[in-house]
Amino acid sequence: MSDRHVYRIHHQTTYQYALPVRLSHQVLHLTPRELPWQACLSHTVNILPQPQLVRSYEDNFGNIIKAFSLDTDHTSLDVQADSWVALSARGQPQAQMAWDEAAMQMAYHGGRVMTPGMLEASNFLFESSHVRIKREFIRYAAECFGPGVSVLEGVRTLMLRIHEEFAFDPAATTVSTPVTEVFVNRRGVCQDFAHLMLSCLRSIGLAARYVSGYLLTEPPPGQPRLIGADASHAWVSVYCPGAEGAEGSWIDADPTNGVFPDTSHITLGWGRDFLDISPLRGVLIGGGQQSMQVAVTVLPAEEAQGLQLSI
Repeated sequence: MSDRHVYRIHHQTTYQYALPVRLSHQVLHLTPRELPWQACLSHTVNILPQPQLVRSYEDNFGNIIKAFSLDTDHTSLDVQADSWVALSARGQPQAQMAWDEAAMQMAYHGGRVMTPGMLEASNFLFESSHVRIKREFIRYAAECFGPGVSVLEGVRTLMLRIHEEFAFDPAATTVSTPVTEVFVNRRGVCQDFAHLMLSCLRSIGLAARYVSGYLLTEPPPGQPRLIGADASHAWVSVYCPGAEGAEGSWIDADPTNGVFPDTSHITLGWGRDFLDISPLRGVLIGGGQQSMQVAVTVLPAEEAQGLQLSI
C-alpha cells in the first residue's frame, strides 16, 4: 500500500468594511512549501476585488509570498487559496545528540565557522515578537531536559507535558496575548502552545522555529466531514546539529496534539513566530470597523474530487 497521501486544502478569508477602503496592501503566506516529504501539486489564489498584479517572491526563510495592492474603493475583500498537496511518511525523527551538547554547539563562539545548516538555524535562537527568553521557561523546560538527555527525548517530553498541562480554549486568548500570560493561565490555542514551546526551547539554548500549516481532522464516527470547519494549525520545529561538522536535522513537534507530525500535517511555511508567517497580513487606508471570517477545509483526495468548496 502506498504511503503517499494527497489532500486538497481550501482556505478562504473574507473581510467586510464599514466604510470604503481607498488603498490596501496585502501579503499572503498561503503557498505550501516544497519539502522532502511534501510536494505542492497545484496552488491557485483568487482575490475579489481582483488586483491588477499579484507578485510572488521568497522571504528570508524560503517561504513563497504573494503580495498585491488594491487602489480602488472597496467595502469587502475575499481571498481564496486552493491547493493540492502530496505527503509521504517522514519516518521516525532522529536526534540522539545530548541536548546540552546541541545547545553548546549552537552557542556563539568567536571565530568559529558554522555549517550552513547551523547558520540558518541560528536565526531561531533568540527572542522575537511572540517568543520570550525567561527564567520561568528555563525552569519549566529543565524538568524535561535533564543532563545528557537527547534532543529527541527532551522535545518529546516537553511536547507531551504542554499537551497534558494546558487546556485548549479558543476563548482564552487572542493573537496578541503574551506568551507569559498563556503560561500563567494554562489555556490557549495551537498558536499559543507553539509560542510557549518555542520560548522554553530557546530559553535553554536550542534553535526552534514556528511552523504554520494545516491538520487533517477526522469527524466523529458516523458524522460527515464539515466544509469550512477546519482552521490553520501551528507547531514547532527544533534543530539538532550534526556530529563532527555534518549537517543537522529538524524535528517537528505538535504540542497541541502531543504528536510528532507526519502525513496529517501539511506545512505552509515557517518563521520566528506567528508574525513572520501569518496567512494574510496587510495595511489599508479607510475601512472603519471591519469583520473577518476564515473558513478552512482539508480533504483527502478521494473526498475532494469535483467538490465545490467556495463559501
